[in-house]
Amino acid sequence: LKHKRGETHPSMPLDELWKQKYIYDSAFHPDTHEKMLLIGRMSAQVPMNMSITGCMMAFHKSTPAVVFWQWINQSFNAIVNFTNRSGDKPISNTRLGVSYVCATGGALVTALGLNSLVKSLPSLIGRFVPFTAVAAANCINIPLMRSRELTSGIPVFSESGDRLGESTAAAKKAIPQVVFSRIGMAVPGMVIPPIVMDQVEKRTSLLRRRPWINAPAQVLLCGMCLVFATPLCCALFPQTSSLPVNNLESPLREKLLAEGHTKDVYFNKGL
Repeated sequence: LKHKRGETHPSMPLDELWKQKYIYDSAFHPDTHEKMLLIGRMSAQVPMNMSITGCMMAFHKSTPAVVFWQWINQSFNAIVNFTNRSGDKPISNTRLGVSYVCATGGALVTALGLNSLVKSLPSLIGRFVPFTAVAAANCINIPLMRSRELTSGIPVFSESGDRLGESTAAAKKAIPQVVFSRIGMAVPGMVIPPIVMDQVEKRTSLLRRRPWINAPAQVLLCGMCLVFATPLCCALFPQTSSLPVNNLESPLREKLLAEGHTKDVYFNKGL
């Protein structure tokens, strides 16, 4: 902020300026410029997700545990989705509530329904039920939480940063990318640990002799996967995305072409 106002000391090294920019970008929303909730930031994804996901997988056979951990997970996801939304317009409490209830309901129906169907199947299949529930909930939660963007659009900017308007076409490109990234982020941590733990259970007596190891081991394995999966999947699509003017919806496209804007427009897709 001081750099934008021209208040930085001329002797400040360029490396230090970039370091401060990275810190600012990780803590403040790019559109609203508000300080983001700590647990909603991408920097909190590994410690929060490894704890929640590890416990979801460790206690996937118990119905009360499934209900509890899916509820905890969707509560956390709602905070993350709200914190990392695109655009600077507020989300109504009604929209927040509907998306939260629908995502939690979708995750519970998927998890409990599949648990009842896989009882007669190999144990490894049952271990993948939490991942299926998480993927289903992401497909519900993110689009619903950001549904205002699909109807009203998200801000689009010129290459120089001038705001040009709001585009629903940009939102239609941004939201599926975020859903894909989030599901991809969950894949390693919810696929590799179940395979490892299934082999440990079949080949050794460790979990029978020391059942308390189950949850900590899955949390640790999940954390090891998330350390790599989180930055990798955040980088699948650039946060500042672009869209050709010709791909925008008609009113905005015609307005920009009339004003001489023929190049790409840019927008924050969210995370």
